[in-house]
Amino acid sequence: MKTEDRSIDPAVKEILQIALTAGHETAWERLKSQSPHCKFGLNGLCCKNCLMGPCRITSKTATGVCGANADTIVARNLVRSIAAGVAAHSDHGRTVAILLHEIACKENKNYQITDTQKLKVVASKLGIETDRDIYEIARDVAEIALKDFGKQDEKPLTFLTAYVPKKRLERWQALEKRLYSETGKKTGIIPRNIDREISDSMHRTTMGVDHDPLSLLIQGVRTALADGWGGSLIATEFQDIIFGTPRMRTIMANFGVISPDHVNIVIHGHEPILSEKVVEIANTSEMQKLAQEYGAQGINILGMCCTGNEILMRQGVSVAGNVLHQELAILTGAVEAIVVDVQCIYPSLGPLTRCFHTKFISTSDQAKFPGSIHIQFEKKYANEVAKKIIKTAIEAFPKRDKKKVHIPSFKSEAIVGFSNEQLLEILGGSLKPLVDAILAGDIQGIVGIVGCNN
Repeated sequence: MKTEDRSIDPAVKEILQIALTAGHETAWERLKSQSPHCKFGLNGLCCKNCLMGPCRITSKTATGVCGANADTIVARNLVRSIAAGVAAHSDHGRTVAILLHEIACKENKNYQITDTQKLKVVASKLGIETDRDIYEIARDVAEIALKDFGKQDEKPLTFLTAYVPKKRLERWQALEKRLYSETGKKTGIIPRNIDREISDSMHRTTMGVDHDPLSLLIQGVRTALADGWGGSLIATEFQDIIFGTPRMRTIMANFGVISPDHVNIVIHGHEPILSEKVVEIANTSEMQKLAQEYGAQGINILGMCCTGNEILMRQGVSVAGNVLHQELAILTGAVEAIVVDVQCIYPSLGPLTRCFHTKFISTSDQAKFPGSIHIQFEKKYANEVAKKIIKTAIEAFPKRDKKKVHIPSFKSEAIVGFSNEQLLEILGGSLKPLVDAILAGDIQGIVGIVGCNN
């Protein structure tokens, strides 16, 4: 594939040509070397769920050793992928819920409740009395969230019943009853607790358990709902409470936001507990002065991927790119540190950063990388850890090789920060103008374009 055909982004094309000339491997080269992909893997027709395999379904072998057919194997593989994704998203929500509980109990003074109005709105949805001390409200809200991760009854998630439209919940309940009446088999759609649905999915996709494709796929739906109306919902609401609800603002995006004269720190991953603190500490006079002592004009924080979106919406921090930009940011030669927590981080960053002055800093006990500098991030020492991370980046600045620096000039202006609260404010406090426009045919529909490209 020609460099110009690999991306529509001109900045990406520019850096890919530099990588090609210098002999640096990127995801594009690795994709080429992996092609053509295994057709059994692409079609989900390879099963590795027990030690009698792996088994492949072909025209000559219609079942695996245990007798599972193609429908069962494809369903099991899909459900396992769903469970893994829900585990990642929901673990993110758990981390934020634990932090809110620590703030409420005054066990962590590095963070605070920023949006008290949002806290009261969430509490009201959950049926919690709001005419009292803000920390008592926060404690009760956090405890309900934490129970949704581990309660052992058959009742739906509390957050789900508090937020989901009544008609939609009634449809799910009716579908459960219909499935039972038509099949005689108990089949659940509404999630009971977040961790339980992940565990249930892993259990029933093990060899010798659930082999009914419909049953498997419905459990996949149930697990996905535990994320959408559980883990991810909790993460979104609680991050607004702690860090502030996003407001509409204008930001800049793409590699043109990298500064030739500043200490450039790219924050990549998913959890704003880290990125918000790095932004806060980097903007202190102490850190800015230290950067100047090392020859820089200051510190330039850049977002990458999901955590980049968190800080661009709330703090107006420029975003360098999405998941596919992470290697390319280093190839500009102007990034002092790429700081990561969890999810979407390529292990290729270790070998690549060794070719530059860039420090690859991992911070999570869940995500460790060969070739990285590990600076353990702990919420109770958040300020001190953020300082250490920033100092490590500052100390790398004098080692920047000017011969390797190439920063594309491309950058684009973007309007961001369209939280539910902001949208309602724009619409005058109600969704009715939007609904009316859809019913009148003035708006044909609403489309969500979500996630990084691949």
